[in-house]
This record gives sequence, C-alpha cells and structure tokens, in this order.
Amino acid sequence: MKYIDLLQETLFNLFVNKIRSALTILGIVIGIAAVIILIAVGEGATATITQNISALGSNLIVVLPSSAPGVVNQGIGTAQTLTMNNATLLQKQLQFISGVSPEIARHFQISYGSSNVNTNVIGANPIYQSVHNITINRGSFFNQQQNNTLQRVAVLGPGVSQVLFGNPNVGVGKQIEINSVIFNVIGVTNIKGGSSANSPDNDIYIPLKTAQQYLFGQNQPLTSISISAINTQSINIVEQEAANILLSAQGIKNPANADFQFVNQSSIAASLSSTSQTLTVLLGSIAGISLLVAGIGIMNMMLTTVTERTREIGLRKAVGAKKRDIGYQFLNEAVILTLIGGIGGILLGLVVIEILSITNTVAVVTEWWSILIAFGVSMLIGIIFGYYPAQRAAKLKPIDALRYE
Repeated sequence: MKYIDLLQETLFNLFVNKIRSALTILGIVIGIAAVIILIAVGEGATATITQNISALGSNLIVVLPSSAPGVVNQGIGTAQTLTMNNATLLQKQLQFISGVSPEIARHFQISYGSSNVNTNVIGANPIYQSVHNITINRGSFFNQQQNNTLQRVAVLGPGVSQVLFGNPNVGVGKQIEINSVIFNVIGVTNIKGGSSANSPDNDIYIPLKTAQQYLFGQNQPLTSISISAINTQSINIVEQEAANILLSAQGIKNPANADFQFVNQSSIAASLSSTSQTLTVLLGSIAGISLLVAGIGIMNMMLTTVTERTREIGLRKAVGAKKRDIGYQFLNEAVILTLIGGIGGILLGLVVIEILSITNTVAVVTEWWSILIAFGVSMLIGIIFGYYPAQRAAKLKPIDALRYE
C-alpha cells in the first residue's frame, strides 16, 4: 500500500468518527499545552527570583547579629552585637571589596497630610546606594555632607510614594513626617520589584547620623553591615576574612560562639533557583501525566476501532492485504491523531503564554526545548499506545474476522 493511499484512508476513518477523534485529539492538545505552560511558568519563577536577588546588590554579603550559643534566639538580626567600630574595621582591613555599608533599620509610622503608612526606615551612609545597587528615578540620593550635618532628608521607594502621594514617580520637594519628625524628600528610587513584605520599593532611606540623632539614638547597635565584593569569585574569601576580623575584634576564639552570621546573595540565589527548578520539573511531570492519560485514551479509541472494523479487516486480508499493511494503517491513525493534537497543543500553549506575558499575570519564560520535548513525547505516546491495537488488528485471522458479528 502506498503511503498516500494509507494517509487518505487514515483521514477518512478519522473523519467517520468525528466526535471520538476530536475528544481524543483534545486530550493530546491539553496535555502538551499543560506541559509547555507549566514549564514556562516554572522557568519564569526562576528568572524572577534570580533577577530580584541580583537587584538587591551585586555580590552582596550581609552581616547580621545573632544570639550567641546558650542565649535564647529572638530571630535573625535581633541581637545587639554589631557596632560602627565593626563596620570601620571591615572597611579598613577587608580586601577585594568595593564598599562596606553600616545600617540601622526599623519600622516607623510615616505620614503626609491624611495619608500614612507603617514601613521600613533605613539609616545608612551614602555608600549604601552603590552597595545595594539603588538607582534614582527622581531627585538624588543623599551625600556625605548631608549625613555629616544631620540634615533631615529622605529618599523614598516608589511603593511608599504611591501610598503617600498616589503616584510612584512624585514626592521630591515634599515634606513627610517620620515618627513625628519632619523630613524633606530629595529622591525617589526606581522600581526593583520583589514580594510586598520585603521589597526595597517599600523602604525609606535617610542619612545614618540623622537617623541616630532623631530616630534611633546615638548608642543604637547596627541592624546589619552590608559588604560588596568586587566579583562573585571573591565572595567566599571576603566572607571568611570578615568573620576572622569580627571574631578577633570581639575576642571570640571559637567560631562556633560567634554572635553574628552571614547571608550572601549568591547562596540565596543558588538555593532559590535550585528550588524553583525542582518545582519546574515537578510541574512538568504533573502535566506529563495528562499526556499519559491522553495516550491511554488513544489506545482505548484504537481498540474500539479495531473491534468495530473487524469485518473490514477480514475483508482486506481476504483480498490480499498483508499483516504489515493492516498494522501500518492502524498505527498511522494513532500517529496522525497525536500529530494533530501535538500541533494544536503547541499553538494553544504559546497563545496562553503570550496572554500571560501581555497581561503580566505571572512571569513566564518560553523554553523551546520544552516544546520539542512535549511534542516528541506526544508522538512517542501515539506510537507506543497505537502499537498494541495495530498489532491486534494485524494478527486477526481472515476467517475469524469475516465471521465476526
């Protein structure tokens, strides 16, 4: 049998049972679309996590106070162990760094007219801007002179500007109250993104000395010390050197008794990306189950078709059709079903991804390898689940098939 004749016969038989064929194809379409969409969502989550972590600062290492062993831990960053002297020592003695930023942070009530919000206020030196990769949308960041002269100036994240002024791009030149102390807004930062609870878009930045004078008190310990390594390869070296400097400064001989700890962006990004990639594989696997179910549907349909066309098979064999011809015919029908469903699933998946991307519902990243894998798996399923019905049809004896009622 020529392939063109086989194809014509296949399409004719599929159109004879339009509803059954359509439902079987629909299963393949949904399965492939689900695989493509869920992998795109998983890869989008990975890309978003990596982008958000990188936006917080390049090669960033954060030193946080922590309770010493034997002391009840109140949570990361709550112990009172880091001082300005620690930050000064790190700045002077560390190699392979581009900056050290001492920081004090606490939530305060912020008000402007009838608008108010409770958000995070960070007291820092001007170097905070470069260490944490802060970029300015409107106005400017505060400078060292403003810090030395205790000027009450503030730089707002766009989230704070949105709440106080109704627009994330305004605020420069206005006066706000932080814990009933008046501050002049001199800048608004660009959007960084991130979760609403931890996003730097909801922070307010003021000079460190001003913060100590008007909000925190002169003897307030540091909340954190941020260190920017010159490159990714230097992060572990800088972290180890910083630990040695702080242990020596505090007279701690056993590192296990350290009352501080390190968090570096590189480790966080790697950990979160690994978790996200595992989630992507899990989502893809779950979607793959629908392809398996669709394959079972194909087998069920083809077995039913073989039963319904038993007399036809007997007649074909009686006039000279070989086992191979009968097997090819039914296998070809299964493959054509998955081919049509595969193309439909790819198109549906790409359309849904495009809609999600345009509406910004969730972050998505289209991976072409996922499309190839999904399509390849669907074709493989068509062959595997179509093989048994095809062989069953091919092995029917002509006399038994002709007698079948």
